[in-house]
Amino acid sequence: MEITPEIQEKIELLNKKYAALGQDLNSYLEGLLYADTVKYWDYISVDTLLSLQKPKTSFPDEVIFIMYHQITELYFKLALREFDQIAFHPKLNCAFLKERTSRINRYFEALTKSFEIMIQGMEKEQFLKFRMSLLPASGFQSAQYRLIEIASTDFRNLVHKDVRDDFSGDEAIEKMYEHIYWKEGATELESGKKTLTLEEFEERYSAEFIAFGKKYKTVNLWKKYKSLPEEDQKDEELIKALKQNDVNVNINWPLVHYKSAVRYLQRNPDDIAATGGTNWQKYLPPRFQKRIFYPELWSEQEVAEWGKSWVEEVTGIKS
Repeated sequence: MEITPEIQEKIELLNKKYAALGQDLNSYLEGLLYADTVKYWDYISVDTLLSLQKPKTSFPDEVIFIMYHQITELYFKLALREFDQIAFHPKLNCAFLKERTSRINRYFEALTKSFEIMIQGMEKEQFLKFRMSLLPASGFQSAQYRLIEIASTDFRNLVHKDVRDDFSGDEAIEKMYEHIYWKEGATELESGKKTLTLEEFEERYSAEFIAFGKKYKTVNLWKKYKSLPEEDQKDEELIKALKQNDVNVNINWPLVHYKSAVRYLQRNPDDIAATGGTNWQKYLPPRFQKRIFYPELWSEQEVAEWGKSWVEEVTGIKS
């Protein structure tokens, strides 16, 4: 084989690379002689991936339930990688922030649009039976979703709306965390006490959430947007991307879960409790939580009617 100028150039570049690392290029070239070819099934770990579904019952539709939640967590991981790039970019600019926010939007839109796979893809009778074997586990316990919330906005905006005005946002993360909105969603419907779902979730993740909140206090998505030059903050496409992010995470995603709960758990005269006893009727609808990442980008009327039209469309109930 002829050593062309292009090949010679690459060899020289490789030599510089490994010399800078104190390594011998010849040793690495020799290693290539014995290295196996890359195979799709090994690179993607297909066998491992397909072995991760471990149902607790013999109902076939439980596998649908497991796999969709696993897919969800993979998309969440992708989103968190984008937040990390935004937060710690050495020279953040409008174009980079817009592109990375758009990526996050596409991840959530893919999840939201594909949720019908699970909503329409399981027999109600099977679900209502196999779900009883999953107690007290709940999708409420998705830690990555909580990290996405924390990475998106000032921590104060995650405080329960009834006490949010009591905080300026300068308080310690630990203090605001005690009033974080999601705790109300995992209280027993009758007693108001913490469910085992919440107790185990807090025991496993509270320290991580607080540490993550401190890490992102000055570099969350909203803070990075506000760090841009004033002219860039007026960029219409960037504002549109941020507002869509708010809608995707705080309206569309909770409400496809609400739609699922209505399908599987709503019945007259009494609704069925979600797994873990979470209070889905008041936890999922955005109009109850008024959780908004970027309130300054919305009008007073939009804030007042946050998620209202979606709920009315899905349930047919005017509020």
